[in-house]
Amino acid sequence: MPEIHQSIAQHYHERTKYDPETLASKGQRLDWAKQPVPFKEYKIGSDFDLKPYLQEKPDTFANNADFQWWQRLSQLLFRSYGLTARMPSMGSAVYLRSAPSAGGLYPAELYVVSRGTPLLPPGLYNYQCRTHSLKHYWENDVWQALQAACLWHPTLENTQLALITTAVFYRSAWRYEDRAYRRIFLDTGHLLGNIELAGAITDYRPHLIGGFIDEAVNDLLYIDPQQEGATAVLALADLLDIQQNLPLGKTALPSTTETNYPSIPDGELLKYFHLHTQIPSGTTGKSNLPTVQQERSLEDKYNFPFCDKVSTVTTSIYWGKNLSELENTIYNRRSTRAYSGDDLTLNELKALLDFTYQPQNYIDQSLDTYPDYFDLNLIETFIAVSGVNGLDSGCYYYAPKAQELRQIRFKNFRRELHFLCLGQELGRDAAVVLFHTADLKSAIAQYGDRVYRYLHMDAGHLGQKLNLAAIRLNLGVSGIGGFFDDQVNDVLGIPADEAVLYITTLGRPR
Repeated sequence: MPEIHQSIAQHYHERTKYDPETLASKGQRLDWAKQPVPFKEYKIGSDFDLKPYLQEKPDTFANNADFQWWQRLSQLLFRSYGLTARMPSMGSAVYLRSAPSAGGLYPAELYVVSRGTPLLPPGLYNYQCRTHSLKHYWENDVWQALQAACLWHPTLENTQLALITTAVFYRSAWRYEDRAYRRIFLDTGHLLGNIELAGAITDYRPHLIGGFIDEAVNDLLYIDPQQEGATAVLALADLLDIQQNLPLGKTALPSTTETNYPSIPDGELLKYFHLHTQIPSGTTGKSNLPTVQQERSLEDKYNFPFCDKVSTVTTSIYWGKNLSELENTIYNRRSTRAYSGDDLTLNELKALLDFTYQPQNYIDQSLDTYPDYFDLNLIETFIAVSGVNGLDSGCYYYAPKAQELRQIRFKNFRRELHFLCLGQELGRDAAVVLFHTADLKSAIAQYGDRVYRYLHMDAGHLGQKLNLAAIRLNLGVSGIGGFFDDQVNDVLGIPADEAVLYITTLGRPR
């Protein structure tokens, strides 16, 4: 029986850690005959083809309001999760999407809920990325049911559209087993990052809702909760409609903290954990919804008097007229397979951090200066520098409020990073390896076990912004969700209470 003081989130995190002494002995072999299909199909429903609206706006449609509305929705969905390439693989094909996914497994599904507009009838829609279309599979009005499931979140009062992300568990669990839960929410975070930026391109403002009655949202979507579960709801405000220019709302609500749980066999831990991160029916949260998001704490951690400090204030990345280069970057994003080992410049590293953590610097480019996260107060950033001109090798803490790097360890970690990243050469040859961490025990005390979702989605969201900034700067980038958890803290000098959530490698592509 687990210790009574350890929550199910802590238990899950400990159980799914990779350890060098045990990982090799597991010897997982994939059953290729059971490889999941990363697309959802519906046998009934009507289709709304979005492909005609991807083209550049012809002059003949310049004043056509209907065409413009469809084009904005079409581009929002395509930039968020559309197919961007078809790659041959083992006699078949792998379809790449605008958001990255561990192993190309794409566990996330994207749904559109319409309150009922002149162009999109009320009901439920699944985004079919293979055909870039919407499958209208339920035609009745469900908006009030969505509001109730989201505890009457104020951002749903005046919006006409909402997005819902879900996870199809087996798509990731087929390869990553119980640890897949981490990767599912990192992948969902990538998608949320794309939705944020695609919204800026298309004049939508997605309002993130993490506090909802899981069973009610699952029922609303008609999904099997044993196979698929809701992960986030986004009220989609149309910025061209003044009534939808909404104040920010609370993004995260707590769940219970489960400490009384049985011995859970391997292979069943993921679904058991997901069930116990849910907000149950009967929860009343309307009075607990503040009207503004919690701001990031005023002081950054790890401000040691003895450490070297380097300012990261810099010139912001330019994303082109009307964000045209952001569109191109989302479309052309690819994960780097190998680095040359050459150094980055300090200005390049500063620019990466500026775009990811300093959204207020992009107001003149019409990007959201305060995009939604669940709670960035919980996320810390450590950076292992192996090759940056003008910056000593070592491990640094990034202080986003102060906009500075604080060196906490002096060493070149290339050899250790190769080991920590499960022998992947990406870790060894990268110029910079960035680690997102969180004090898990403290986070659970604030949000219950559900915080495990929030932490990984926020880390994935930040990781996606790093992805896009790197591609824009012609750099290589690749996320890593598999690493030796405890050894990362030991080697880099990261405090033991910081749970490692995600690794992003950055360098010059080979």
